[in-house]
Amino acid sequence: MAAVAADAGLSVPYVANLENGRGNPTVDALARLAGALGTRLTVGFADDDEPAPTPTPTELPAALVRLGRTARFRRDARTLAEATGQDDADLTGRLLDALARLSALTGRDLTEPDWLRLLDALLLVGVHPYPGEGLSRP
Repeated sequence: MAAVAADAGLSVPYVANLENGRGNPTVDALARLAGALGTRLTVGFADDDEPAPTPTPTELPAALVRLGRTARFRRDARTLAEATGQDDADLTGRLLDALARLSALTGRDLTEPDWLRLLDALLLVGVHPYPGEGLSRP
């Protein structure tokens, strides 16, 4: 719990109270906790007579969760967020989800070097897009 609280930038007693059903967290606190846990917070609104959609979360492989807690992943996610004008916490959750979905396409468990290659490819495309808009790519 202490590691999650530290990763989220929240105090341990605050997180402990939330875990025990005490307190009313802000959406920001929930989003920070979700990011610290390697996932993202999704909030939606629906009419009373409309059934809530069933989310289809992607389960994050343990190796990806570990990678998501590293300084390099956080730095790369922040770089990508800044380059694309996106919110860092939101992009981090979506990035982890996208990586997990990409791994499902391979049909095997990916290792940390595999995850890093995928992350490097996303950085290359997001931060250094192909020059020459309108030109065909090789």
